[in-house]
Amino acid sequence: MALLRNYSGYTLEAGIDEAGRGCLAGPVVAAAVILPPDYSHSLLNDSKQLSHKQRLQLRVDIVRDAVAWAIGEASPAEIDQINILQATYLAMHRAIGGLSLEPEYLIVDGNRFKVYGELRHACIVKGDGKYLSVAAASVLAKTHRDELMCALAKEHDTYGWERNAGYPTKEHRNGIAQFGATQHHRQSFRLLSEEQLLLFPNKETEGLI
Repeated sequence: MALLRNYSGYTLEAGIDEAGRGCLAGPVVAAAVILPPDYSHSLLNDSKQLSHKQRLQLRVDIVRDAVAWAIGEASPAEIDQINILQATYLAMHRAIGGLSLEPEYLIVDGNRFKVYGELRHACIVKGDGKYLSVAAASVLAKTHRDELMCALAKEHDTYGWERNAGYPTKEHRNGIAQFGATQHHRQSFRLLSEEQLLLFPNKETEGLI
């Protein structure tokens, strides 16, 4: 099914999505994208439905074609301080604030959002598979974050971030159990599995939970 161009009827409608909310390490990243009113793209879809190569090609097209786009981040320290939900809103707000044009309306992937200024918005569950601008935001957020985690993996090569992007895979958690956490890990998250906590009980006292 082809993705829809517009939800609100406003010309400057921005799609908003995030990447990395469920990760153990790295920032949560959000993107905001305003596409031309008549925009179409045969490949554009929810980033999770695309290959790595497709996402990279789409990023080139989106950056070239968008009326405006921007990326926002919230750091692991900010996530630990204000919790992941509020940090996700913060990253989204930073993305919206980074747009070169002020949007008239926001469509946000998911079921919750914190109001940004006086802008009207709608939350759309699985919006990245329904609306082109939200799908575009999902692609920009994911490709940006994946590249960031690959760069961090060169400094910390024991966690497999270039493969798992900081998500709680077995490889990632085994790296934490063996080498401990870094400044890029979210200390407010449970970094080790229940099984690992039984095997490495001292890790709990080190804050690696």
